[in-house]
Amino acid sequence: MATFGDFPPSSSNNDKDNSMSEQTSWERKVLEDLAFAALKEQRTSRRWGYVFKGLIFIYLMAILMLMMPSAELATHKEKHTALVEINGVISADDEASADTIVTGIRDAFESTNAQGLILRLNTPGGSPVQAGIVNDELKRLQLTRPDFPVYAVIQDVCASGGYYIAAAAKEIYADKASIVGSIGVRMDSFGFTDVIEKIGVERRSLTAGENKAFLDPFLPMREQDVKHAHTMLNNIHQQFIDVVKAGRGDRLSDDPRLFTGLFWSGEQALPLGLIDGLASSSTVARDIIGAEDIIDYTLRPDYFDRFTGKLGATLSQALFQSTATTGLR
Repeated sequence: MATFGDFPPSSSNNDKDNSMSEQTSWERKVLEDLAFAALKEQRTSRRWGYVFKGLIFIYLMAILMLMMPSAELATHKEKHTALVEINGVISADDEASADTIVTGIRDAFESTNAQGLILRLNTPGGSPVQAGIVNDELKRLQLTRPDFPVYAVIQDVCASGGYYIAAAAKEIYADKASIVGSIGVRMDSFGFTDVIEKIGVERRSLTAGENKAFLDPFLPMREQDVKHAHTMLNNIHQQFIDVVKAGRGDRLSDDPRLFTGLFWSGEQALPLGLIDGLASSSTVARDIIGAEDIIDYTLRPDYFDRFTGKLGATLSQALFQSTATTGLR
């Protein structure tokens, strides 16, 4: 009779060993697959990173190429019309400064391929000094090259100092809806005397010279100050009037409002003699100068230098702050 002890050796141990071996092999395969997948993903990510970096580099280079002064292209044109743009407020600290404008104008006059110059204006005016510098230089350059005509073309607005510059041109053109004129001078200020009294502030101003605190906004206006300011403004205004009369001559009408600081549309300015016709830059270049191709001689700001300068300043500031913070710890 058979007993429990008489059973033959069981195969369960072998099965268990085989199962553990298969499980270990499966885990190793999963780990290998995960490692290869991670490596593949890392390579793909690195590859796409190179692609994106390359695209960004190409994009930045394209922007820099577009920002390069187009006047460099003038040497490749046999016959063209030169263009200098005057945009924004005319000021020594702005893009429309006398130095910037005059540099572009001089480059245009020096080009033997340029058949004429268009000053394209879109400005509310600004400094009479800066406008006067440009006007004087235009008149000087036209004497050195009488066969090189200068035309002013007004876009949206050409007022005050802008018209001061335009008056030096041979002829002035505008759109029928352009704003033209504002031949006058102004000085602006504020008065805070009532505010000081209400809040109880005591004004303390020490000067050497009885007029050093001229038109102090914290003090009541003195009659002699106002009179002197009006005299000065009238003097500058007369300079403006003389420049316009010298530039426009008999084309100006005898309308008494011309020099009162009023402004008109291009359509209204035509019979007043403030402009010579209604035309755009392309029309003047094609039909009047006779050179349809327009080359921009405007001196543009160096955006790359500005960017690198700002970047260097930012890095320096960050480094300084980092050093200062480290020193405090």
